[in-house]
Amino acid sequence: MSVEQKLADLGLALPDSPQPLGNYKAVSEAGHLLFISGQGPLVDGRLRWSGRVGAELTLGQGREAAQLTALNVLAQIKRHLGSFERLHHIVRMEGHVSSAEGFLDQPTVLDAASDLFTGVLGEKAGHARSAFSPPRLPLDLPVELVVIAQILPA
Repeated sequence: MSVEQKLADLGLALPDSPQPLGNYKAVSEAGHLLFISGQGPLVDGRLRWSGRVGAELTLGQGREAAQLTALNVLAQIKRHLGSFERLHHIVRMEGHVSSAEGFLDQPTVLDAASDLFTGVLGEKAGHARSAFSPPRLPLDLPVELVVIAQILPA
């Protein structure tokens, strides 16, 4: 079953991949690795959620933001490769959760992204992960994901 079919089964669809918001590439390919620049919860170029989890956003909203951000990562991979056929696996996910002081549930927020990858990529989703908790992210993003993926030779 394709990634798109698995997303549809979850009631989701790949969004259009967000354009870079500065002077950088959304995806850089080096050898058999894809480096996906920081992605946030954008829809049609607009921020869907903003603020800090545990202050302006609830834990549930933070998880929704992480899931949408993961969808944008997948959209970037598909845009760059044309399909998911050459995706070998997600190697590493670096998750940044803009958090209110005292909020310590960043792993639960990021689990929403990891769960989405697992649900649609299966074994290709197994990744190392780091969680960071800055007080603010650029553009007031609540979640930002930076991902490295391994690809198969063309």
